[in-house]
Amino acid sequence: MDKRSAHRFSGNHNWRSGVSRLRSGFTFLEIMLVVVIIGILVALVAPNLTGKTQKAKIAAAQHDIATFGTTLKMFEMQAGRFPSTDEGLKALVEKPGSVDEKDWDGPYLDGNVRQDPWHHDYKYVCPGEKNPKGFDLWSAGPDGNDGTQDDITNWETNQTGGASSGGP
Repeated sequence: MDKRSAHRFSGNHNWRSGVSRLRSGFTFLEIMLVVVIIGILVALVAPNLTGKTQKAKIAAAQHDIATFGTTLKMFEMQAGRFPSTDEGLKALVEKPGSVDEKDWDGPYLDGNVRQDPWHHDYKYVCPGEKNPKGFDLWSAGPDGNDGTQDDITNWETNQTGGASSGGP
């Protein structure tokens, strides 16, 4: 069998052109098909993910408020009182001047007091207006404004922004 005959039966024969060639890469049509399929998948999945980020941020703020609440109660058990409004949540990481060294078993939090998921400081008032025997603790929520429906607090349980973590 000569080279032409062997080549004809090797399986690398292009039937359209009669010229054999090795196929390398993808055609434009194949690439476009993949792009269209990816676009369809994104169009189907993206609406399901929309709003999940906001819900996750609300859940994170609720968790932070619950954590701060527990930590504030630990501070109160050691110091005999909650931090004042002026001392704020910073009293959980740095000993306030008004607390004796023997009464402070902190720091009660690792690192600094974090901000809420919308990059605003958590609000703390003691004694609280809503919890006069304890403290009020809240995030201004997604809109960043106090006193709106999306606030996440430690005193209300039916909020548009989500349920609170409970009061002291």
